[in-house]
Amino acid sequence: MRIPPPASHIISPAFGQTVASLRESLTRTAEEATTGRYSDLTAQLSGRIGTAMLSQKAVEDIGLRREQLSLREGRLEVTQRSLTLINERVAGLDTKMRDAVISKDQRLQGLTARDAEAALGQVFNLVNVRFGERFLFAGDATDTQPLGSPGDLLDVIRNLADVSASSTDFAVALDTYFNAPGGGWQTSALRSAINASDPDAVTANDASIVKLISGLAVMALSDPASSPALFRTNPEISLAGAEQVSAGLSDLTNLRADRGVTQSQIEMEKASLDIEETIFTKELNSLWARDQYEAATALKQLETALEASFMITSRLSSLSLLNFLR
Repeated sequence: MRIPPPASHIISPAFGQTVASLRESLTRTAEEATTGRYSDLTAQLSGRIGTAMLSQKAVEDIGLRREQLSLREGRLEVTQRSLTLINERVAGLDTKMRDAVISKDQRLQGLTARDAEAALGQVFNLVNVRFGERFLFAGDATDTQPLGSPGDLLDVIRNLADVSASSTDFAVALDTYFNAPGGGWQTSALRSAINASDPDAVTANDASIVKLISGLAVMALSDPASSPALFRTNPEISLAGAEQVSAGLSDLTNLRADRGVTQSQIEMEKASLDIEETIFTKELNSLWARDQYEAATALKQLETALEASFMITSRLSSLSLLNFLR
């Protein structure tokens, strides 16, 4: 005759707590074997938790700083690319115009004038470049396209020539238009902000760009077949336009060099951040890294102990008189 199994109180509370503790340890060790980090950092680090948190904060700050540098780097790269293309497109036009005027080669002067007009349009397009939703040459008005139509500008310059009595008057009017605060360029032609709070930014109102646009506009109107009457009787105006382009190219070279220095500084700072991150990461790993081989060994031992506990529990739960007599 089978005797009913013993009541559950035969299994002592202490034994039950041991089994529960084994289960908890097994779960924790399995996680540590997978992640390579102690799961209970407070217990592991004890009095060093403050040091660990500071090191972790430093690593997070480095990641944030690297993101900021990458954004600056991207904007500078696009800006430099635009400036380089402007330089490549405009370079040489000043020399061609100068040679054509001095040699009185009207055909070459006409070809150079048309080339200058095409270059002016490309300069406008390159200055209107975007980085994401941001117009890079727009100063603080990053949501506004800096420049409008080059055709409108040429109409303004032609009108200045038509109302000027001499080449000197035209030179004064041109300088006032482009450089005086209320001259016209800053109040109507330039649609975006004049200045930028971002020290890396280049605005459409930068001296090098203004000189190039001013000189190209004069050169574009220097075709003998269609130029203003003042231009035809005063060839020094076209020469002055070529000189303005030369000055703009020189300033553009300096501007590109300045931004190149900034790009180099960013690269050096990124390299420095890599070193800092390595140091802090090594510090963190020394504090909370768990040897995965050791964790796997401990996990196997815990599994064996838990299996043995389950076997004991099973045998206690199925006790009978016959088992007892055995």
